[in-house]
Amino acid sequence: MGSNNKRIYLSSPHMTGNEQKYIDFSFQTNWIAPLGPNVDRFEQDISQYVGAKGALAVSSGTAAIHLALRILDVKTGDKVFCSTLTFVASANPILYQQAEPVFIDSEFDTWNMSPKALKKAFLDAEKEGSLPKAVIVVHLYGQNAKMDEIVEICNFYQVPIIEDAAESLGAIYKGRKSGTVGKFGVYSFNGNKIITTSGGGMLVSNDQEALVKGKFLSTQARDNRPYYQHSELGYNYRMSNILAGIGIAQLAAIEERVEQKQAIFHRYVRELSHFKEFVFMPEYQGTRHNRWLTTLFIDSEQPLFSPLELIQALEKENIEARPIWKPMHLQPLLNQFKYYPHSNYLSVSDRLFERGICLPSGTNMTEEEQTRVIQTIESFITHHRRKNYISIQLPS
Repeated sequence: MGSNNKRIYLSSPHMTGNEQKYIDFSFQTNWIAPLGPNVDRFEQDISQYVGAKGALAVSSGTAAIHLALRILDVKTGDKVFCSTLTFVASANPILYQQAEPVFIDSEFDTWNMSPKALKKAFLDAEKEGSLPKAVIVVHLYGQNAKMDEIVEICNFYQVPIIEDAAESLGAIYKGRKSGTVGKFGVYSFNGNKIITTSGGGMLVSNDQEALVKGKFLSTQARDNRPYYQHSELGYNYRMSNILAGIGIAQLAAIEERVEQKQAIFHRYVRELSHFKEFVFMPEYQGTRHNRWLTTLFIDSEQPLFSPLELIQALEKENIEARPIWKPMHLQPLLNQFKYYPHSNYLSVSDRLFERGICLPSGTNMTEEEQTRVIQTIESFITHHRRKNYISIQLPS
């Protein structure tokens, strides 16, 4: 093996071949600008697939979260609870609104928001007389959070939930599609997601009125006048008709993509589970994990190697792997905000970040390429074990 091998990406775009048809349609009809028949159709297709009453196609998942916060009237000084183990895009829109994020730890069953930590944050907020305006729950790597418990807590305090399902389109929570349990659901169609529009996102909800408001805000908040009049701040957040065409074709393949992602995951588990230090991200009972990325963590009191060493070994073979997200409460941008760990003595997200790794999981990766990844990991670990064995045998 050598670095002249073709690069294996973490999760690269996987086109179906039907996208061009919808792109061509945009050109033939000259619907090039944002909006148009493809956008309408893509919104209908998404809301039908996930079982939401409506959908709003926007320029990114981040834009969708921002619109959800605006619709919920999150303002300067308001609090928003947010999963800490996530990508910064989950938290940035809270700052756009000059609101205050409060970060909530994960738990090991799902790697997602800990209901225990969430409850503690709510009890404190209640004592202080400042309940959050919203709770942003992230469904990490395609796995659903413990929504029953989270919904119960949020309903008790009457605080709406925004589901950041950017990574979990196609996942199912107890019979419901990921992103349809809370007040709002957010999907991302970034290039590395399970389906892509190159760049784009979607806001879904059963509250049609809220989506009308979102549409208004996402098209520069233009008042209903014969001339350009604006009474409130708006954004240029709508999805282009060309990109929506790509989305229509991509969504048609979603179930196939979930199956392919799961097959990749199961093969990794089959081939690597003899390494006892590897613990793969579990699939929570009563749910379907879309396995957008195959993720694992190194569970050992004294690990022989760090995730970064393994990532570097893979990189030498021209294979892209990544650490688990660095939690938001550890980010220089956000570390001054309040954080609630899973328990007094355990921060689960810190542990997952220190020991976690994401393996290449692209649905267009061939079996030979996956074998290359597996063999690289095996030879790396074997080498480390041998080195460790020799050092133990040598007299001090």
